[in-house]
Amino acid sequence: MGEIIEFSGTVLAGPDRERHGMWSVDGRLTFHRPEATPDRILSGWVLPGFADAHCHIGLGPLGEVADEVAEEQARTDLNAGTLLVRDAGAASDTRWLQQRPGMPRIIRAGRHIARTRRYLKNFAIEVEPDGLVEAVRKQARAGDGWVKLVGDWIDRDIGDLAPSFPAAVVKEAVQAAHDEGARVTAHCFAGETLDQMLDADIDCIEHATGLLPRHVPRLVEQDVPIVPTLINIATFPDIARQAEPKFPRYASHMRSLWERREERVLEAFESGVRIYAGTDAGSVIGHGRIADEILALHRAGLPTVAALDAACWGAREWLRADGLAEGAPADVVLCREDPRKLLSTVSRLQHVVLGGHLVPPGTSNPNRPGHLE
Repeated sequence: MGEIIEFSGTVLAGPDRERHGMWSVDGRLTFHRPEATPDRILSGWVLPGFADAHCHIGLGPLGEVADEVAEEQARTDLNAGTLLVRDAGAASDTRWLQQRPGMPRIIRAGRHIARTRRYLKNFAIEVEPDGLVEAVRKQARAGDGWVKLVGDWIDRDIGDLAPSFPAAVVKEAVQAAHDEGARVTAHCFAGETLDQMLDADIDCIEHATGLLPRHVPRLVEQDVPIVPTLINIATFPDIARQAEPKFPRYASHMRSLWERREERVLEAFESGVRIYAGTDAGSVIGHGRIADEILALHRAGLPTVAALDAACWGAREWLRADGLAEGAPADVVLCREDPRKLLSTVSRLQHVVLGGHLVPPGTSNPNRPGHLE
């Protein structure tokens, strides 16, 4: 028999569900006291391991990264309590990491699919409209049930954001992914792109900065969640500053999207749109920042429990991953205080447990105990 861990604190098995008495036996959770004496007892408020719903392990500012860099990215996320990652596009093939013990679980989306010369260099598979459907089919087969489209980017001919592909082609591509058994998500900054994606029966929207009142009822009716990536949207003013000399219209547009970012998220949440936490780590955003995104959602107006749910119970259910249930993998984080009362406690976790193994505090993430300034 492997190590037995007793979790002596309050187990938050759901947004409004407390339990007491949980153990990890052979890497699996149980609510039945084992006959053997626990090898260790961990105290704290217990949550399911955080889910980062928009993360790029295997991607760096210049595109593909070396294996050792990808592993360090994964370990940094792990140290911050991110035990489940929905990959939102990576230039590196990270299937090898899925087989590596002691790594967060990664749900891969293959590579981004973008319009030719309409995205960050070396990040994506770049195609013209007549190649989109086939590219989507290929990435659907290569991933773990998700495909990532780049729905819009700056069009240098018009000097502003514009949809990457014609609406009819996007609709056909989304249907092709669904035929392959995959869900589709899309990078969407502008409002026009949201219309296009909702018309195409998209499954998720990333960023959604162009969200307008007309979109909200459709998101609710079609049950399409959004992943706002607020800590990434915080970079928009700097993007606008750099773009101003050559593309003033685009710069102005990006500033306006940034100014209403929190208002849009709160409006969507209050209307019943599902919101999930994603950091967009891997290009300009560093890894290990899931706590920052949870706190950013709270600052935008989400109640404390809803901000937690965006990275915990609800996020795991949406991603079809186990939470705190009998027989589930023992992937948990322990907070020093009740996170429903003091949300900032998620920034300094008491313990991280992956597959029934206690993760030693890392020094690569300043949010973990033991970091050396």
